[in-house]
Amino acid sequence: MSLRHFLTLLDISPEEGTSILARGIALKAKQKNGETHPTLAGKALAMIFDKASTRTRVSFETGMFQLGGHALFLHSGTTQLGRGEPVEDSARVISSMVDMVMIRTFDHAMVEKFAEYSSVPVINALTDLTHPCQILADVMTFVEHRGSIKSKTVAWIGDGNNMAHSWMNGSVTFGYTLNIATPNGYAPDAMRLRHAISKGAKINLCNTPQEAVQGADLVTTDVWASMGQEEEQKIREAAFKDYQVNSKLMTQANSDALFMHCLPAHRGEEVSADVIDGNQSVVWDEAENRLHVQKALMEFLMDTST
Repeated sequence: MSLRHFLTLLDISPEEGTSILARGIALKAKQKNGETHPTLAGKALAMIFDKASTRTRVSFETGMFQLGGHALFLHSGTTQLGRGEPVEDSARVISSMVDMVMIRTFDHAMVEKFAEYSSVPVINALTDLTHPCQILADVMTFVEHRGSIKSKTVAWIGDGNNMAHSWMNGSVTFGYTLNIATPNGYAPDAMRLRHAISKGAKINLCNTPQEAVQGADLVTTDVWASMGQEEEQKIREAAFKDYQVNSKLMTQANSDALFMHCLPAHRGEEVSADVIDGNQSVVWDEAENRLHVQKALMEFLMDTST
């Protein structure tokens, strides 16, 4: 198998995406049944972090342990990357010592450059542009609860951020229609939107959250101010005040619509407590599924699944 990276969802085909989800579900069942699955025994994953993390670190580190491998936590503040070593130099060195690299950082270009000079697979575990691993977990969760997401409708409510971009790319990979509602000035990146549509994404830009959730099978959102935008919190609260996912908005989606959030969540801001803690919410399954689907992704990139 030739070297593959996972920097956006467009790096995998629809068939590969479906296969990864199925394998994630199978690995989850194995874990629940106490079946060992050391398909990456003897393999090492370098985890490079520039951004704070809970779910990403725990899921990748635990995932490598369950697959029989080893994960190394590398923070930019305690490596030469944080002291100005060129990315391409770090990529050459680190990839010569490990079997796979996961990066969680701000600048997407940094991940692209690292992958360019890496001799092993590189996984984007979040940049300011995209968060593809989260969409794998989200779609896996939908499949578990409702079956195939193909031809279903997803409503994105809130900021046109890295999660919105990833949902756009996911429309190409998984075949759903995406309705996006954002305040003025907070739309997804226009170039990324055009690119996703050119690849076959089915995307509707809606004027209001109410329009976006009409006929939706899944309603999802994210915090109004992401990491690095904390100084904009008050400005964003004013801009997004009509974009909260609450019980009234959920009643305008399909009656069996699911609610998702990539977490961490701010109850009372982007989502009301009764929604995220209610019976339509699957956020805890969604969070856990990062572990299982990322194991499937790592197997796929290493081509070792059995």
